[in-house]
Amino acid sequence: MKKRKLTGLVLATCMLGTTMSSGMAMATEAEAYDANNPPVATVEQGQLMGFMDDDTFTFLGVPYAQAERFEEPQAVEAWDGIRSAQAYGTVCPIPDQTSVGEDEMFWPHRYWIQNEDCQNLNIWTQSLDSEAKKPVLVFFHGGGYTNGSSIESAAYDGKNLSDYGDVVVVTVNHRLNVLGFLDLSEYGEEYANTANLGMEDCVAALQWVKDNIEAFGGDPDNVTIFGQSGGGGKVLSLMHMPSAEGLFQKVVVHSGSTSYIDEEADKQIAAQTLENLGIDESNIDEIKTVDYHDLIQAGTDACTTVSEELGSSVKWTPQADGEVILEDYCDWSADIPVMVGSVFAEQNHTWTCEYGNKNEWTEEETMEYLTEKYGDSAETIAEEFQKVYPDRPLADVYFYDGARRIRVEQTLADRMEKGSAPVYNFLFSYEAPVDGGILAFHCSDLIYTFHNVDIPVVTRATGGNEDAHRIQDQMASAWINFATTGDPSTDELSWAPYTAEEKNVMVFDVESGCGILGDETLNQLISDALS
Repeated sequence: MKKRKLTGLVLATCMLGTTMSSGMAMATEAEAYDANNPPVATVEQGQLMGFMDDDTFTFLGVPYAQAERFEEPQAVEAWDGIRSAQAYGTVCPIPDQTSVGEDEMFWPHRYWIQNEDCQNLNIWTQSLDSEAKKPVLVFFHGGGYTNGSSIESAAYDGKNLSDYGDVVVVTVNHRLNVLGFLDLSEYGEEYANTANLGMEDCVAALQWVKDNIEAFGGDPDNVTIFGQSGGGGKVLSLMHMPSAEGLFQKVVVHSGSTSYIDEEADKQIAAQTLENLGIDESNIDEIKTVDYHDLIQAGTDACTTVSEELGSSVKWTPQADGEVILEDYCDWSADIPVMVGSVFAEQNHTWTCEYGNKNEWTEEETMEYLTEKYGDSAETIAEEFQKVYPDRPLADVYFYDGARRIRVEQTLADRMEKGSAPVYNFLFSYEAPVDGGILAFHCSDLIYTFHNVDIPVVTRATGGNEDAHRIQDQMASAWINFATTGDPSTDELSWAPYTAEEKNVMVFDVESGCGILGDETLNQLISDALS
């Protein structure tokens, strides 16, 4: 299918104060480069050589900071000559992957070269004109705070979003798991902030963007950060960090929320990790040279031990220490508009259901399965679901994630209480025509946000039909408009803010639209039935 360029509000906004000749100039700028004459950009540390992906200037694996193990990120040292930025940089080491995930057909992973020197980012842009002042969108990947990378999914590629909306797209790698969140603060001043090094990397990346993005046609004063799952938690946490002030102006949260580990539990994990390694305060510096595989295993085992001792699960998570990360939002974040949303089924995957294709269930089977899942509340939940979603098959409520919708509304309510800027709510509920029907699953909305339906390994997860293309246009347009103006409305879809009086939700589906969904009772019924 031929790619459709962005039209409507964003195009008008991007063209404001310009003439049509500026678009022609952009094309000429791209045409000046080819495989034999790659683009070169100059940043504070030196020159970077990227490449052209069609008409998109692409720079990969750009270092934004450097640090030794358990040390805070520092500015990258300047280099001589021209540094290649034509391949993805290394990603943070993660626990060994030993089996193929059940979601590989629908969310194929790309595992890459791992190295602790992983503080790098990727940039896609339509211009290298330092006066272009394009909106900048910076993406933080999911995987909790343990796994993931900026290239883990082909859907994270920023080329199509940049091209579609004439924006600058950045994706970020940073330290994870034991490398980014092991609290060693009790073992010496040099380890004071180790509990939040992963989040400090995120700030360092945004500072680099602030200092250098003009070289890639970006506006350092118009930066939108967005993240999914753990990345959603990261972008919310950045509004809790005094050091992030002034580094971004808008926030989008996909299926994420803030989660901070208890300080005492964090210290227990550190002590247990050291015990597992045979290290104590007298030889603490040995932790800087322990093989990563031994280190992550010791930390993983420590999390398990502490979880058993506390009777609740603990895992790698930032710590609201009152200095690097505050318990509450920073005052400076009050005027930052926020979009928060989730997807219909999240991790209630239709492809793992023991009862087969839900679209083939009879009415009797549907109620049988709902009763097995929701008990005595099944009929009440069924009735409420049909009120909220009269056009959906009843079987869908078996997979619907009402608990995530509750967390989304809690985040929105918290932002309304602590902030003065508008907040917006969205729900991605498109059922892809694949394997008999795949409900919107955790991560799937990013395919459409990044405008990547046509990437072959991604197309097979969407069906690649007209509906999928229309929805990606709608979502990418809304995100680009939000990044450009702070308002996600488009000529096609008017999107009203979420307020206490009018809980508006933009639902992205075959028929997208914004209105009051009225799902609060349904969400609570499901949450109570499963608790």
